[in-house]
Order: sequence, then C-alpha cells, then structure tokens
Amino acid sequence: MLALIARGVSLGFAAGALPGPFQSYIISTTLLRGWRVSLPVIASPLIVDGPVILVVVFLLGQLPPAVIRLIQAVGGVFLLYIAWGTWRSLRAGAAIGTADQNAAAQATRRGVFARGLVMNALSPGPYLFWGTVTGPLLVSALEQSVLHALGFLAAFYGTFLTVLALIVLAFERLRRLDERITRALVWLTLAVLVLFGVTLTLGVDL
Repeated sequence: MLALIARGVSLGFAAGALPGPFQSYIISTTLLRGWRVSLPVIASPLIVDGPVILVVVFLLGQLPPAVIRLIQAVGGVFLLYIAWGTWRSLRAGAAIGTADQNAAAQATRRGVFARGLVMNALSPGPYLFWGTVTGPLLVSALEQSVLHALGFLAAFYGTFLTVLALIVLAFERLRRLDERITRALVWLTLAVLVLFGVTLTLGVDL
C-alpha cells in the first residue's frame, strides 16, 4: 500500500507541476479574474477523468493513435479559441482582477469552469497518461484490493490538486503587483496558450 501511495504522490506532483495547457489556463484565469474564479477550475479533472479512466483503462485499453490525434487536434483548436477570447479582453482594456460579487461574476465563474471541463476533455494528456502510466498502476492496485486502488487514487489526486491550488495562490499574489506587470504576465500566458494550441493542432511536439 505504501509503495502505491508513494507512486500516486510522485505522479500527482509531476502531473500538476509540469507546464501544460491546463496550468497555463488556470494561471491566466487567476491573473485576470482572481483566485475565487480560478480555484474551482482545478477540480474539473475530477469530473472529466472518471469517464476517461473507464474508457481508457477498463473498456478499450489504450486508444488507437488516430483517436488520440483527433482529440489532440480538436483540443488545440479549442485552446486557440480560449487564447483568442483572452486576447480580445486584453485588447479591449479589460481591468485585471475585477471579479465582483454580482450575477455577472457568477456567470463568469460558470463559464470559466465550463471551459476548464472542455479543455480537459479535449486534451490528449489524460488519455495518454491513464492509458500508459497511471492506468496500469490502477489496474495493478485493483488486483490487490479496492482499498489499494482507492489509496492510489487519493494519493494521486490529493497531490495533483494541492499543486494546482498552490499555483493559483502563487499567481494570486503576483496579480497584486503593479497592474502593468500583471498584464504583461497575462500576455505571456496568452502566448503559451497559443503555442500549445498550435503544436497540438499541428501534431508537433514541443
């Protein structure tokens, strides 16, 4: 059990800490909208990964490369769409971190969370990760007992979500700097989103 938990912790840390489209998205959302809007987004993998685990690990095994490539291309286009929306906001002079307490802010939170869900569903990362690395470990844990599998999943997601939450809080502190600095950071994350979008759409490795 301890060995499985240790693997879950190490894999969860790697999944959270390695730069990727989702991390770039929550960083830009934190800088633009604040932690109250971006923090719930980190839970979106919990919703998306369930069907992914069932499909990749228990039903189909590792998906054919052509399917992964199609998901990758669609996900890349969606990232470019998100980057385009962020660019429009910046060009329109949107104020940094003006999330308020009214119905419009609630609509913003729902929209941000929904985009996080779609981004995770269209990213090839979860399919590859669960099909090649994490999935076999989960199957091995299940062969021992359901408790072993639950321990592995708790260690993985506990660490993964903690790392993402720390990223949100770190960039929440950064957004309290001079607005010009914060806006420059948003432009930087926008460029990273475009880079990921183009490479995923074209199927080019970074």
